[in-house]
Parts: sequence; C-alpha cells; structure tokens
Amino acid sequence: MLKIGEKIPTLSGTVTDGSTFKLAAAKGQWLVLYFYPKDSTPGCTREAQDFRDLHAEFARRNAMVVGVSRDSPKSHANFTAKQNLPFPLIADTDETWCTAFDVIHEKMLYGKVHLGVVRSTFLVDPHGKLAAQWRGVKVPGHAQAVLDTIPAA
Repeated sequence: MLKIGEKIPTLSGTVTDGSTFKLAAAKGQWLVLYFYPKDSTPGCTREAQDFRDLHAEFARRNAMVVGVSRDSPKSHANFTAKQNLPFPLIADTDETWCTAFDVIHEKMLYGKVHLGVVRSTFLVDPHGKLAAQWRGVKVPGHAQAVLDTIPAA
C-alpha cells in the first residue's frame, strides 16, 4: 500500500477517446486520481457529477482530475458523454491501476463475496508524491473535501 510522501507508480492507460494517458503527464500540477466501481451506477454517477461540477475550481488550483474504473473505453465514452465529464476516465480493464493503488478487495453483494473496487481517491502533489488518500469513500461531500485539501494557487 502506498504511503504519504512516496512516489506514485509510473503507469499509463487507455482513456475515453482511445488515447493513452500517462501519470507522468500530470507532473508539475496536483493530480486527483479517483477510483470507482462502475460507470452509470447511482453512487459513481453522483461522484463523477460532483467532480465535474467542481472541475473549474480544481483547474484554478492547478489540479487535474482523472477517474479510474475497470469499465471499457466504450463504457467510459458513453458515461462521459451522458454526464458531460470534462476529465479523462481510465479504462483499467486489466486491473493494473487498481492493483498498484491497492483498491481491489473482497466485497459483499447480495450475500455473495466478490472482488470489487473500493471507492478511493488519491491526491498526488506536483512532484509525483502521494499527498493524501481517502479509502472507503462516501460520496456526499467527498469532491469538496478533496478540493479543500489542495492549496489555493
């Protein structure tokens, strides 16, 4: 598990438009990397909308927002279009990102145990080091709490 102050892993992944996003692209600015279970589900939709609605304020604080789930690029494209999301979503279909950030754990759904993404957010400083992390996130107020952690530019 990553610890505060540690460099984050060097990763790249496919985003909504089919292009490749590299974590190194965020160097020099804050990075909000949020992991969520599934496109177009109620909690994940609300979380994406909250980050969308605060996107201009994140940008004013020199912060890039990036969402990550195990959904396909096509699913992400539909979700992005429907919710008018101004930030990229990474299709972590091989679970490389989820594994690197240790967000896949056993979960209970309808009385059955399965492996799923635990809603988590990581704040990376402009030098590529982990500045803050939230695990087991509850959606209401979360995007604002992350924003409040980033110093005003």
